[in-house]
Parts: sequence; structure tokens; C-alpha cells
Amino acid sequence: MQESFPCIEELKDLDIRALGENRFDSPFIKRSRRFTEDDSRVLVYSNIRDAHECEQCGRTPPAFEEAGPREKLFFDGKKSVAGIVTCGGLCPGLNDVIRTIVMELYWEYGVTRILGFRHGYEGLSSNRRKEPMTLSPDAVQDIQHQGGTILGTSRGPQDVDDMIDTLRKFKVNMLFVIGGDGTFTGAHELAVRIRELGLKIAVVGLPKTIDNDIYCSERTFGFGTAVEEGRKAIQSAHHEAKAAWNGIGLVKLMGRDSGFIAVHSTLANSDVNFCLIPEVPFTLEGEGGLFARLEDRLKRRQHAVIVVAEGAGQDLIAGEREKDPSGNAIYKDVGLFLKYKIKAHFRDQGIAMTLKYIDPSYMIRSIAANAEDSGFCILLGQNAVHAAMAGKTDMFVGYWNHHFTNVPLEVAVGKWKAVDPLGEYWQSVVSMTD
Repeated sequence: MQESFPCIEELKDLDIRALGENRFDSPFIKRSRRFTEDDSRVLVYSNIRDAHECEQCGRTPPAFEEAGPREKLFFDGKKSVAGIVTCGGLCPGLNDVIRTIVMELYWEYGVTRILGFRHGYEGLSSNRRKEPMTLSPDAVQDIQHQGGTILGTSRGPQDVDDMIDTLRKFKVNMLFVIGGDGTFTGAHELAVRIRELGLKIAVVGLPKTIDNDIYCSERTFGFGTAVEEGRKAIQSAHHEAKAAWNGIGLVKLMGRDSGFIAVHSTLANSDVNFCLIPEVPFTLEGEGGLFARLEDRLKRRQHAVIVVAEGAGQDLIAGEREKDPSGNAIYKDVGLFLKYKIKAHFRDQGIAMTLKYIDPSYMIRSIAANAEDSGFCILLGQNAVHAAMAGKTDMFVGYWNHHFTNVPLEVAVGKWKAVDPLGEYWQSVVSMTD
């Protein structure tokens, strides 16, 4: 699933910050379990040629710290208080992650005081509308079967010192932050300020984005569910298109700056004829434009299916972009834009056609995770707890080369993964469409 590798210049320092000396024995010592050493590393580049190029330049090949339980801990679980917050948009698997963190803290590390801060970073502010929720194994027993998040969510930053005051008020010494790039930016600022104040509070992120675009992580939870549900929408569009003469099925899938959902949903369904993603510009008019290629397709087969990622074709849509409370650009609706443009083109050409438009975006992001994502959430949540208990901070748990990793927040914020137009996945899409 990895398409764009991080630049080596951005990976000079992958060391994970720690709060101090680890003095407490892990409870896992009492049973047979492999511990992960801090010097265990997962190479960023899996191809030996890339590693050799680094060595030839006099550099050690970059590698992430491997995630996993440590033999010695910074925190005494019985005296610790943990906090959990979910931020940004909904994503399948949020409740799975919350449940896993609670279960791992409570049953494995003996942390019995766990707080869920409500509605994103707002819940950590003095202006919070609701007090934190007390989380226990009973409180989270069946939430993995529900979509959404039991903690609620919101977008937008809050005052860092104000949030730290809240953490101190509730005596929280480890905070689990579940979110995407904007959330991680806030988590990094929070961790930096905590360090400046000399406080012993661990901040550990868990990457949540349905778009699978978190930098330095091959995979994020919710993506597999999104692809599975996207495939169902494409199947429906295909049936609608075939049922009509010159039928067109148009499906818009999520993907603001990265077209991973559109690409993988297309690969999972061989009925797609045109796949449009943000990384590959396209035109509507002229030779080689979408209209001409669509006309040719209908002449040959009398039906077509188009999949478009929400961030594709933004340069074709007039108007200024607004921004949401997190500072992210609000993209124009490319699905509706294409719907009206395609209809107008064929009407002007005097060509009869029928177009059915499907946008399952909000339905997909609010459902419960599928089996694959649920299992991934458990492993992700467990490794986040291992990191926090060992006093690691200003980091998130990623997934790289089939290993869970500890990644500094600083190397990932403000960047995102993207589909490589020359890479294996996009070239496979090109060869099977149109």
C-alpha cells in the first residue's frame, strides 16, 4: 500500500523522546512474552538498492523505532491517569481503538482511572460543554460494534496552555490522541509545551484518516473498510449504467489530497472505466479530455463507470476555497460538478444518455469497521499503550514494512502520503480502465 516514500532529508532524526528513566517492571515479566528493545529498528527503505545508496552517501539508512512492550516502564499503572480524545472527521474503527486502549490499560497495566475527553480538543479546554467520561471495561464493552465515536469529535485548535491546565486538573499523565494531520499538529504543539513546562505527561498519537494519507505510515485504520464500501458503491453504479442505453455511473469517493480510496476501490472492482484522483490532473475538453474519451467509450460499449476522488479536478471548478475550523481547505464538490458538466456536454452534442450519481462518503465514514480494520485497531491501540507506559511522548504509532513503529510527530505533521503516478498501483489502474 506504500506509494510515496518519505524523503531521506526529512528523516534525519527519528529518535523518540522519553520522559525519563524507566524504573518499573512490566507486568508482562510474570509471563512468557517477548519484549521490544529501544534499539530495535524497522528500515524505511525495504529495497537493498536504496539502502546501499544511503551508505554510499555516508549515511546510515533511516529506520523507525519498533513498537511493542518494554521490559521497564516509566509509569506505575496503579498510580496513573490516562486520557483519550478523538478529533476530526469520523472514521470506521474509532470505537475499536478507544475500547482497545481502555482494555489494555486496565487489564494489562493496572490503570483504573481512564478519562474520555468529549468532542475533540474542545473537551480539553476550559470551555468544554461536557465533563470527561469515565471509561472502564464495562463502559466500552460492546462499542466496537458501533460506528462513530462514543467520545464525540470536533475540528479546530484550542489554546495549548488551557488544555494543559485541564490535564493537570484531572492529574492525567498520559494522553492518547486519535486523529489525522491537523490533530497531530495540535498533539505535537501540546507535547512541546508540556516539555517546556517540565511536566511528565506522555502524548501518544494514533493515526486516523480514512484517506490513508498519514505520512510515515503505510496504513491507517478505516481505509480497508472505506475500500470495501467503495467497491459496493461502484458495483451499484455499474449495474445502473448497464441497465440504460448510454448509461453512466458516477461515484465520488473520499480523498482530499490523496486518491488511495479511489485507486484501491477501482482495483477491487474491474468495472471502472475512468478513475480520477488529485495526483493526476485531467481535462474535460479537447482531444484526450474526459468528454472525448467518454464519448468513445459509449460508442463502443454503451455504458461507463467513473470514479472520482473528492480532491480531484479542483482546478477546473471556479470559486475561492473556504477553510474549516482546522484550517483545511474546503474543496468544491467535484462529483456534482462532473454530473452537471457531463450532462450538459452530451445534451449539447445531441447524444442521449442517462447518468446516475452516487456519493456514499458520509455513509462510509460513519459505519463500524470491517473485520480487517477491527483487528488492525486492536494491534494499533495496544502498541500505543505500550509506548505511553514506557514514557514515550511526542510520537504516534505507525505501520511500516509489516511492523508497528514509533514515529516522532514532528516528521509527519504538515505532510501527507500521495499516490505515485509512476508507481505500481496507479499504473495498474491505467492498464485496466477505459
